[in-house]
Amino acid sequence: MAVEVGSRAPDFTLPDQDLQPVTLRAQAGRAVVLAFFPAAFTGVCTTEMCRFRDSLGELGAANAAVFGISVDHPASLKEFARQQQLTFPLLSDFNKEVITQYGVSNTDRSGFHGIARRAVFVIDGTGVVRHKEVTEHPGLEPDYDALFSVLGQLAK
Repeated sequence: MAVEVGSRAPDFTLPDQDLQPVTLRAQAGRAVVLAFFPAAFTGVCTTEMCRFRDSLGELGAANAAVFGISVDHPASLKEFARQQQLTFPLLSDFNKEVITQYGVSNTDRSGFHGIARRAVFVIDGTGVVRHKEVTEHPGLEPDYDALFSVLGQLAK
């Protein structure tokens, strides 16, 4: 079942690229951006993660944390973060539990089953989903203006 705007975000714990556990509920009190992406080292995923990297000042001003989430192995995510100079956590959903929990597991016509669809969720400081976007195609980036608009509203 997919997570919808207005619902409570399902909690999870995933390892980051340094094998450190990251738990969603530990972020209480601040907004969180969950950026699900299909695969490290691919064109649009790299562009998207670098866009978040370049927006960290704006995210910080909104008291928001960003987490990239894919089914890639933590070692792959570590190298991806190193190559792209990503300074926010990349979380490994290697067992595909969170992409299933959030309803963003790719089951479409692309032939790549069991990876994340490109999706962005904004969760407020109380754990409620305030924004959701799942792109129709993995080649499409999320609507950053809409995402930052919601973060701006939450920061007021």
